[in-house]
Amino acid sequence: METIVTYFKTIPSSHRSIILVGGITFFWLLEGAIPLFKFNYKKWKHALPNLFFTLTTVVINFALAFLLLNTADWVAANNFGLINWLPKMPLWLYVVLGVLFLDFFGAYLSHFVEHKVKPLWMVHLVHHSDHKVDTTTANRHHPIESFIRFAFTLLGIFLVGTPIAIVMLYQSMSLIFTQFTHANIKISPKIDKLLSYLIVSPDMHKVHHHNMLPYTDSNYGNIFSIWDRIFGTYMKLDREKIVYGVDTFPNEATNSSLKELLKQPFQGYRKPTGIEKM
Repeated sequence: METIVTYFKTIPSSHRSIILVGGITFFWLLEGAIPLFKFNYKKWKHALPNLFFTLTTVVINFALAFLLLNTADWVAANNFGLINWLPKMPLWLYVVLGVLFLDFFGAYLSHFVEHKVKPLWMVHLVHHSDHKVDTTTANRHHPIESFIRFAFTLLGIFLVGTPIAIVMLYQSMSLIFTQFTHANIKISPKIDKLLSYLIVSPDMHKVHHHNMLPYTDSNYGNIFSIWDRIFGTYMKLDREKIVYGVDTFPNEATNSSLKELLKQPFQGYRKPTGIEKM
């Protein structure tokens, strides 16, 4: 564990880039070999706007990285934050708890809030309006959302008290997990179910991308499934019944246009419909 902590404490930017590009490439190839859904689409054309938003996310996070570093250094120097106030524990447990609680603030909580606050939902809609969810959808976030998620991650670092090594480990894991859960890959339902007891599995997250309520407002987690189970936002739906997109924004051509996607947060508020309510 000490070796892992030391590595992520000073992980080079080039290595983080390899994780990003390597993950997309790996899951892209895997989608071709074992697809869950056989989409009738031009894969590269579909990927272009998604990769643009991936790039803007990288640029924004890189530009603001000094805030993460300064905050992580401050909490470490001042022994501040939840995991630093707990009784002394083994290093492995300290790291696990750090990643676990960062996953709550940086992923689950931010995601939940984006679904419940109307203006934020319209920003997050860019992610949900993809009708062909695959690994490139993972970082299909409007630039405004990149700032929102960064703010929640920063809050998490401050409250949890995670040093920079755990922050970098969390972000690397988060990146791989979001690529994995969005990837259009077919996994045995039994294996997927077993995975979902601990982590967010592909089927579990794809329920979240169903185009109608109450499923759209469920399964907010990114790495660990525990948060959805604790807060009652976990839901199941047979993979064969999943329809991607948002039913109140059904125009696939509009939802594939980079120009229209950039304007999407500024449209009139429309929530997905559904018979049941959360």
